[in-house]
Amino acid sequence: MSVAKELNRARSQRAPMTGDRPWHGQCSLQLISKTATDDLQSRLTVHQSQCTAPFKIQRANLDHDGRCQLPLLHTAGGLVGGDQLSVNVKAGADSRGLVTSVAAQKVYGSVGRSKQHPKGRWASQECHFELETNADLEWLPQELVVFQGGLYKQRMQVELQPKASFLCAEVVRLGRTAAGETLNEGAWRSSLEICRQTPIGRQWELVDQLELNSEVLQSLHGMGTQPVFGSFVWAAPHPLTADVMEILLRNCRTDRANLEGSMACGGLDQGLVARYIGPSSQAARQWFSRLWARTRQLRRLSTPQPPREWPLQEEGTFSNERFTKNHQSPSASPH
Repeated sequence: MSVAKELNRARSQRAPMTGDRPWHGQCSLQLISKTATDDLQSRLTVHQSQCTAPFKIQRANLDHDGRCQLPLLHTAGGLVGGDQLSVNVKAGADSRGLVTSVAAQKVYGSVGRSKQHPKGRWASQECHFELETNADLEWLPQELVVFQGGLYKQRMQVELQPKASFLCAEVVRLGRTAAGETLNEGAWRSSLEICRQTPIGRQWELVDQLELNSEVLQSLHGMGTQPVFGSFVWAAPHPLTADVMEILLRNCRTDRANLEGSMACGGLDQGLVARYIGPSSQAARQWFSRLWARTRQLRRLSTPQPPREWPLQEEGTFSNERFTKNHQSPSASPH
């Protein structure tokens, strides 16, 4: 399908409510931990939600460990310049949640070019996450594809209480390379801020600001012409000892085996960060899935269950054998 046809399709999907006017969609989620009715020793997480178009929450799924999986649907068929989305998630004490997207998000070539906005207007998304004590939230949207001339910026703010765990991963494709398309005047801009409340006050755990454009895409000191970028961040519920961190990083680097692209990882004061640059969205997803499983294993939690909305996964990515054979298993305080 051509870019023009896809853009017209996206516009037609918004036409019944907004015509060509930008979307200003909002989604608010609250996760609540409660005792299971059939087992008073077990807890499960339920949710409350309120969304405006183009957002819609599909049917939630419950993992066998009581974690609530929430698929977030964007019904507009893609983003164009001027669209503004807002996601707010509040995870209550002891809750466990996973929020994902139903499909890959598309950012079309920007519209609304003017003297004030010569390159067009930006599509934007603001995300705010608030996690109470012992909350465990995983934010794992599917791939974002920035079309030629697309302008997209996002800001994520994370507020953590003691013993809360936050994990996020994102994969971005710059231009539709299979169609011979480049980014041209398009750009992707991201800001991630993670802050935790501690006994001595509010402490910053990570401030990460990035912008990828055609210049960075072509630079040997940037993307080196590789079209796919990925970022994985885990803010752990407890500080990790030097020995635990060493083993975790060693295992994460081993998990790069048989995947194409450049992959690097490092420790935070209380967590893990990893980056992917390469040609393959699938390779980025597979590596991040392995890291995701590592963080679960470290806290003695259940092996991740890929959401049913995700595309086909690498066979054996989450197998228990993969994470016990020839690997050291660091021990840490469970969540």
